[in-house]
Amino acid sequence: MRSEWQRYVAVGDSFTEGMSDPADGTPGEYRGWADRLAAHLAAAQGTVDYANLAVRGRLLGQVLEDQLPAALAVGPDLVSIVAGGNDLLRPGADPDALAAQMEEAVAEVRSTGADVLLATGVDPRQTPLIGRTRGRSAVYNAHLWSIARRHGAVVLDQWGATWVQDRRMWDADRLHLNAEGHRRTALAAAAVLGVPVEGDWSTPLAAEPPLARRVRVAAEAAWVRSFVVPWVGRRLRGRSSGDGRSAKRPELTTLTAG
Repeated sequence: MRSEWQRYVAVGDSFTEGMSDPADGTPGEYRGWADRLAAHLAAAQGTVDYANLAVRGRLLGQVLEDQLPAALAVGPDLVSIVAGGNDLLRPGADPDALAAQMEEAVAEVRSTGADVLLATGVDPRQTPLIGRTRGRSAVYNAHLWSIARRHGAVVLDQWGATWVQDRRMWDADRLHLNAEGHRRTALAAAAVLGVPVEGDWSTPLAAEPPLARRVRVAAEAAWVRSFVVPWVGRRLRGRSSGDGRSAKRPELTTLTAG
């Protein structure tokens, strides 16, 4: 693996698009861990060309079919591929089949000489309903580690990160990291790539007092009404949160230190 990269392209879904890490001064647009990682690369190297092709709501097959060819067309030397989470939320998802798709994509990127950054999913054990996907998510994550070993890719381990289990790292929808969560994820990604960065990302926040039961129950009910019901409604209608959206950074942009 290189120690410096001149062209970094990120592909994926809402996680890589950056929800819910608002971009300064741009309503409805997001920054996110990949943008932050690109900034760390620029700070360490002086410059980096960066594109982010991720679009919220995309399934793994859509990412690999629509985004990956465009990423490879610009000749990157680093590609982050983080996808499959939306697939795993769906009943009947097959983590083995998803892993086979991912391995083919990783092999294709590695055949160009580019490095690949993967990321495991976060352990969903603390989130009601989503926690039911824990088994198939764990299988998919195990595949990612094996794929990385076979093809010389790098893995950002979110499953084993204790700090990410803190609810204060998450947006109200419990599906997307907030600004602090994305900040720490970017630092963790930089660290696994061997990029020297300053900043604390691995230390959990100080413990907070437990919520009263009535507060927890009310919060769960509000979450179901505000986020679960609309998500199910979109699935039933065959819709996605990313319908009609395009990549926020479709072209390589040069970032410089500072």
